Amino acid sequence: MQKSHFSSMEKVNFRTKIISRHLNQETPSPNLLLQSIPCLSYNPPELLEPSAIFDTKEMRKLMDGHNFVEKDWLFGLMLQSNLFNPIERGGKVFVSPDYNQSKEQQREITMKRIGYLLEHGVFKKWLTGKGHEDELRKLGLLDCLGIYDHSLAIKVGVHFFLCYNPPELSETAAVFDIKEMRKLMDGHNLEERDWFFGLILQSKLFNPVRRGGKVFLSPDYSQSKEQQREMTMRRIEYLVEHGFSKDWLTVKGPEDELRKLALLDCIFIYDHSLSIKMGVHFLLWGGAIQFFGTKRHHDKWLKDTEDYVIKGCFSMTELGHGSNVRGIETVTTYDSSTGEFVINTPCESAQKYWIGGAANHATHTIVFSQLIIDGENQGVHAFIAQIRDENGDICPNIRIADCGHKIGLNGVDNGRIWFDNVRVPRENLLNSVADVSPDGKYLTAIKDPDQRFAAFLSPLTSGRVTIAASAVYSAKIGLATAIRYSLTRRAFSVTPNGPEVLILDYPSHQRRLLPLLAKTYAMSFAANQLKMMYVKRTPEMNKVIHVVSSAFKASASWHNMRTLQECREACGGQGLKTENRIGQLKGEYDVQSTFEGDNNVLMQQVSKALFGEYVAAKRSKKPFRGLGLEHMNTSRPVIPSQLTSITMRQAQFQNDIFCLRERDLLERFAAEVSQCQAQGKSKEYAFTLNYQLAEDLGRAFSDRAVLHTFLDAEASVTSGPLKNVLDLVRSMYVLITLEEDAAFLRYGYLSMDNAAIVRKEVAKLCSELRPHALSLVSSFGLPDAFLSPIAFNWVEANAWSSEQN
Repeated sequence: MQKSHFSSMEKVNFRTKIISRHLNQETPSPNLLLQSIPCLSYNPPELLEPSAIFDTKEMRKLMDGHNFVEKDWLFGLMLQSNLFNPIERGGKVFVSPDYNQSKEQQREITMKRIGYLLEHGVFKKWLTGKGHEDELRKLGLLDCLGIYDHSLAIKVGVHFFLCYNPPELSETAAVFDIKEMRKLMDGHNLEERDWFFGLILQSKLFNPVRRGGKVFLSPDYSQSKEQQREMTMRRIEYLVEHGFSKDWLTVKGPEDELRKLALLDCIFIYDHSLSIKMGVHFLLWGGAIQFFGTKRHHDKWLKDTEDYVIKGCFSMTELGHGSNVRGIETVTTYDSSTGEFVINTPCESAQKYWIGGAANHATHTIVFSQLIIDGENQGVHAFIAQIRDENGDICPNIRIADCGHKIGLNGVDNGRIWFDNVRVPRENLLNSVADVSPDGKYLTAIKDPDQRFAAFLSPLTSGRVTIAASAVYSAKIGLATAIRYSLTRRAFSVTPNGPEVLILDYPSHQRRLLPLLAKTYAMSFAANQLKMMYVKRTPEMNKVIHVVSSAFKASASWHNMRTLQECREACGGQGLKTENRIGQLKGEYDVQSTFEGDNNVLMQQVSKALFGEYVAAKRSKKPFRGLGLEHMNTSRPVIPSQLTSITMRQAQFQNDIFCLRERDLLERFAAEVSQCQAQGKSKEYAFTLNYQLAEDLGRAFSDRAVLHTFLDAEASVTSGPLKNVLDLVRSMYVLITLEEDAAFLRYGYLSMDNAAIVRKEVAKLCSELRPHALSLVSSFGLPDAFLSPIAFNWVEANAWSSEQN
């Protein structure tokens, strides 16, 4: 059907035809299957906004300010040339550099573009012209180059516009036992971690590079995405061959789970692409078979998965649906005459999207799909489907496309999958929650669809557990690098003719990094406790783990991105170099704020769960129990009207003010939702209206829960220097949270005067933590090889002799 627009009746007839063909297991007509067609529940996106009420051309004049004609001329000039990589998508032409090229290719094409622009008079009078009109023309055209490509603008800008002693680390010895602090930070399986570090240091597959007398390990991010994907596969094969994944799926128990999580921590430290690729295979594909499947699936699939004979992926997300899993559009029916399920992609928005491993390597996938039995939709279920044969060729009735180059994680082959009436055996339904009999009867012990869906997805918390841990290790790498650099890099003098000062000795630099260091310690303890909850889980704990993992995943990934940005800036220009890792980590980890659940959505889910607990406790008139809400059973904390340094550093005060915020926000949220419901609005609509309170409450829950994990870790330490330093770190974590979260002022938990006192106390804590900065980052336990040259002798690393070697 070639029409670009459908009338209402045409849409109805068209959709009826698709559904009828599918339910009858008929082969789809090619002209229905292959065209970009209207979807069953997801219409093609349309901009239906009313016309502007103001003159957009006049607004552009205000925004651009000058030289509109010249700017439009340059845009047109670039659109005329293939040098600027025009690509047609969806009936439009877009121009953007090909960032999948190697750095050498990108540099070469930048020079060719400059030559083209020079030939066409773009740079005319840039240096010989005089007067403000020529200057404004130059700046206007440079604006346009920046819109197209920052590298091109920088190369042009450098051309047209524009003795140090070796660094010495001379910090005093640690006042606490760094090994003991590392035990607290890593939490478990230290020997296995060190074994892994040694294992990859032995192999050239992990790209060892000598700089400044030290060897560093990091992927070569200048490679194309194809090369990075190939290296990721070779590294996985090396690790599997050396026993890395032994007993990951076939042996059960908390000790085995902790070993697995510890080794994943280590992979996060080396390369996020490698960790994602392995996580998709072992945790998502393998975990789905473990938890959604039964013995027949375990016996058939787990050993080959563990040995990497089968390469699995996880097809949940679709082009039209991500967080809303219940809304996915892939459809599966059952053919009782053959004992097979028939999986179909009924429309373009139902294509599986962002499927890690699908583009190049996966042989099998877990397909999440609506299951329709006898015309009734039984909701989302999971099926095993083969997508490539033993030769790596794509199976019949399967179509696969590449998602393309990304801002990070290019070592992962994310792909898109279409299923065209793909048949799989009845036994390929993962049936721990529900099954279909040979004659086509739907069987389940959980009759309520909502409860069935919740039971079905409850095991998927492993993704959020590992994301929280990986985000913490990424922040550790950034802070270890930035703090070590700031302990050797000097700038300016504070006395006439005096020596230059270490940049970490400037209070402003301490303020940038040390509160983030304290938060990273807090998040590390939280991630460790979350892992312990996960490996010791029982069915009764699923709800708690879901809520806590949602909160910690969001908090840790947000914290990581903020930390990496601050560390990037704190390292100046050196933070831009890929070999120094921080900038690259930003691109690699940015995805964490949206995959395995959008952070804002997760925080709202946390608040909904807390609301449910609140309502249940009030209705039953029983005490609060679980999710750490037991503090709601006691009297409301009272915050002193005048805070002192001694008070603010006491654990009791810190716990009181965090509990007060959570308690008050929960009561406010419950009151607002209940008021909306009393007005006849649905609960979901009431949640939507109160999203700001919901997000404030989610953060309050997370911060209080993180503090409790810190206090638990601290309680395991006897008095002495280690406990004293931890006390400082904890106080910094609490007080920087008080300072940065406007909720403490907005809802009156802190007065204006007390907020000012908190601010001053943060500055005092910075100066007190400064002598321990090196010891605290050394306690992360990160081998030198996994940091970067600027963390050590960066002058020698950048010397001419180092370049020649």
